[in-house]
Amino acid sequence: MAFDFAHPWTDESFFLISGPCVIESREHAQLMSKELKRLADARGIPFLYKSSFDKANRTSLGSARGPGMDAGLDILAEVRETLGVPVLTDVHESIQCEAVGKAVDVLQIPAFLCRQTDLLLAAGATGRTVNVKKGQFLAPWDLQHAVKKIRSAEGGGPVWVTERGSSFGYGNLVVDFQSFPHLRKTGCPVVFDATHSVQKPGALGDKTGGAREMIPTLARAAATAVDGFFFEVHDCPEKAFSDGPNAMRLSEFGDLLDQLLVIWRAARKAALTDPASKG
Repeated sequence: MAFDFAHPWTDESFFLISGPCVIESREHAQLMSKELKRLADARGIPFLYKSSFDKANRTSLGSARGPGMDAGLDILAEVRETLGVPVLTDVHESIQCEAVGKAVDVLQIPAFLCRQTDLLLAAGATGRTVNVKKGQFLAPWDLQHAVKKIRSAEGGGPVWVTERGSSFGYGNLVVDFQSFPHLRKTGCPVVFDATHSVQKPGALGDKTGGAREMIPTLARAAATAVDGFFFEVHDCPEKAFSDGPNAMRLSEFGDLLDQLLVIWRAARKAALTDPASKG
């Protein structure tokens, strides 16, 4: 079944965006994409592989950023070709969008950049699907303005919106589950980023920390309200080049997907049969 970017979930499943935070090597990308596709296919979950060619917003200057655009796009193109799965990656500057749009299926706007008009317009102009993450500093109803910018581009494709928590004081993020119905008013598919939502920015001094053990709790709660999930997953988070403390462990991911499907299907069934849920 071809991936439907305008309506990426199905009657039986949410859709899944998943992969390691940053591209670590060609071999690692092949390993992770194959394993994640296997988990998704076994459960009938529409799947996109995600990894970044450059993490331009790392905490410190010395942190690993990735292989760069040319090498990274080549690796993602190989995943796309060999496995037949759509791929998603971040863009940080408007000048990157045209080349990235030719190589991947979905361009992602990082949360810190969700108000950057030139970047949003350039991403929309590629005609590809754009996934825009809500900034940690932004009220959910204000994300509509980013969506309108992307949609204003001639020939633009579908737009998705992603919740990833909001700043709460220093060094912590909090997910307000009231965000989801507000995001749904954009008319876009709504995604929950369950792994970035447990980040603890700057908690490790020159690195971002995280509360990996809280990922299942937040994901299960969000399963009643979203169309898709975003998970950064790694086979060995302790050795991950980026976002290890808030990455889901690959060996535990299948069990969590099973739990989420049960909750998601029950919530969808209730929404179809309970008039009170259609407010």
